[in-house]
Amino acid sequence: MIMEIGIVAGEIWHYLDEHHTANLDQLTKGLKRPRELVLMSLGWLAREGHVSLGTPESGYAATLNRK
Repeated sequence: MIMEIGIVAGEIWHYLDEHHTANLDQLTKGLKRPRELVLMSLGWLAREGHVSLGTPESGYAATLNRK
């Protein structure tokens, strides 16, 4: 499962690099991945400081943190 979370995290990274921002529904549809897996991968990216997440009201809009 850890490997799959990492793979989807990479897919999210590339999606956000192309689209700049996306909410949870957009990521789930765009990546054609289960919502739970996208959430776990977003959590990983957020914990590592690679993405910023919005509020539940924004649909957890995600953006890449550029360093």
